[in-house]
Amino acid sequence: MFAKDAAIPLAEHPSFQALRELFARRIVVLDGAMGSMVQTYGLSEADFRGERFRDFQHDLKGNNDLLCLTKPAVIEEIHAAYFAAGADIVETNSFSATTIGMADYHLESIVTELNHAAVDCARRAARAAEAATPGRQCFVAGAIGPLNRTLSMSPDVNRPDYRAVSWAQVVAAYTQQVEALIDAGADLLLVETIFDTLNAKAALFAIDEVFERRALRLPVMVSVTITDASGRTLSGQTTEAFYNSIRHAQPFSVGINCALGGRAMRPYIEELARIAECHVSCYPNAGLPNAFGGYDESPADMAAVLQEFAQAGLVNLVGGCCGSTPPHIRAIAAAVRDIPTRQPVAVTPALRLSGLEPLLA
Repeated sequence: MFAKDAAIPLAEHPSFQALRELFARRIVVLDGAMGSMVQTYGLSEADFRGERFRDFQHDLKGNNDLLCLTKPAVIEEIHAAYFAAGADIVETNSFSATTIGMADYHLESIVTELNHAAVDCARRAARAAEAATPGRQCFVAGAIGPLNRTLSMSPDVNRPDYRAVSWAQVVAAYTQQVEALIDAGADLLLVETIFDTLNAKAALFAIDEVFERRALRLPVMVSVTITDASGRTLSGQTTEAFYNSIRHAQPFSVGINCALGGRAMRPYIEELARIAECHVSCYPNAGLPNAFGGYDESPADMAAVLQEFAQAGLVNLVGGCCGSTPPHIRAIAAAVRDIPTRQPVAVTPALRLSGLEPLLA
């Protein structure tokens, strides 16, 4: 807990205990990509608009989060397919459901409604999966994306001091999303695809403030993206430096997703597994994008890589990101089923700081 938590005891959401028990038993399975699955439906502009936004003056195609309102059956069907494939946790279709993310579509006014609808779609699929297999537990993670604006870097090379967004604006946007996800009944929160640590810290700050006001804490998972073979985030941090930057939030899990295929992630997952007191997650892309923007790794390819990670004792949670589908998740779930889960490490107390590089004092 944070030091200030001593003044306001925070109760734990019931999902904490259920997730602790699940993670203690075995490697847990996350779902795969939402966007890749949405593309398979070949939806048109009219589909994205639905009846409600039929006469809306701006284009809406590509706003996948909006489908929670205009095509909820599609989103629920995708969640259901991932549960059927063996996922224990599905992520809500709310990756861009903030006022900052929705500004591109002029839909800032429906952000709270979008997040509620996203949780509802996932929850219906979870209940159906639990009903189909009595005794099974299916969890809904409120997905919190990285935003399309960054606090660490200027979008104008001629004005390095300029920022397109302020800390206060980012915190306010994330606060609204977090409030909505919790109100709608998410079991946990997943701050994911982090490319700018300062954006992530704003999200974690917002989450902590919401928890304090409610005197209730949910499990929080954190997942960063390593942009290339340099092993750094887009804002320049190494894996260990990133972890030092966010470990104060005491995440339930920390991990890496997106950007790279699983095989290229290995050295960075190894680094996290060595230093993380919490669980470690890995949900890579189905390889790197090909010349046509597609992803070439088969279910067997992805499963083999994540099985290697599991056998090496590196992971507690596995799944897929861009290009992955229910067949990928089914293969991954089968590949790690009988492999013991990683044991979080006990870290020697020390002063751990970070800039672009970690500093151990």
